[in-house]
Amino acid sequence: MTGFGRADGALDGWNWTVEARSVNGRSLEVRFRGPPGFDGLERGAKAAAQARLNRGQVTLGVQAKRSGGTGELRINQAALDRYLALANALAEEGATPPSADGLLALRGVVDVAEDEDDPEARERVEAAMAGTIEQALDALKASREGEGAALTPVITDFNDRIEALVSSAEDEATAQTDAIRNRFARRMAELAPEAPGLDERIVLEAAALATKADVREELDRLAAHVASARALLQQPPAGRKLDFLMQEFMREANTLCSKSATTALTGIGLELKAVIEQLREQVQNVE
Repeated sequence: MTGFGRADGALDGWNWTVEARSVNGRSLEVRFRGPPGFDGLERGAKAAAQARLNRGQVTLGVQAKRSGGTGELRINQAALDRYLALANALAEEGATPPSADGLLALRGVVDVAEDEDDPEARERVEAAMAGTIEQALDALKASREGEGAALTPVITDFNDRIEALVSSAEDEATAQTDAIRNRFARRMAELAPEAPGLDERIVLEAAALATKADVREELDRLAAHVASARALLQQPPAGRKLDFLMQEFMREANTLCSKSATTALTGIGLELKAVIEQLREQVQNVE
């Protein structure tokens, strides 16, 4: 969801530049900063962003300046009187009296009165700025779409790797029942080698343990999640749904690891968790 867009505009002596930037975010958050005197721009800018984007932290900035007219210089008499009073007090104590140019250079003594706009002219400029904001947002959206196009094969590759790991886990899980039975039989033989009916009890206990360690349900859900991820990539915008799906992926992988009774299956589960985490990081970029 990172991207950048820029557009420029000019009308009636005004020149302005609009920049739109975005970074990742779980939902859409738009921050706007516009030029003084154009307060009506913010609402329209946020509405335009919401119409084009679904997620991300978006920053919109408009910088404007007026090239026509120089404005009238005015003396702020109240500020000048305060400075003169302080200067006279210091002069009585031996300080050098202030000069006229020194007083005029003090902050707040000279104001520049901007030329007042005709209200209709100001509305025309504001409308033109709003159009430029939309152009910058269109450029931002195109930038994000370009990033998304480059990201699609990356996400698809991670999804394929998860599918391959699930397939490997299914093969390993088939041998898990035999491993449990053999391990339990050895343990029982060590503890009660002469006990009658041992074989029958071993079978029953091994069956109970194998039921608890059965991971087929988790593997079936992981396979379903892989299919869902592929479908969502074909139905944008899918970022929020993929965020939720990543949580489900990780939940099943954690359960798989907790139920694992073999080193091989545990290794597959740990690798699966690592790949899911990598996929989750990439999904943060999805609109």
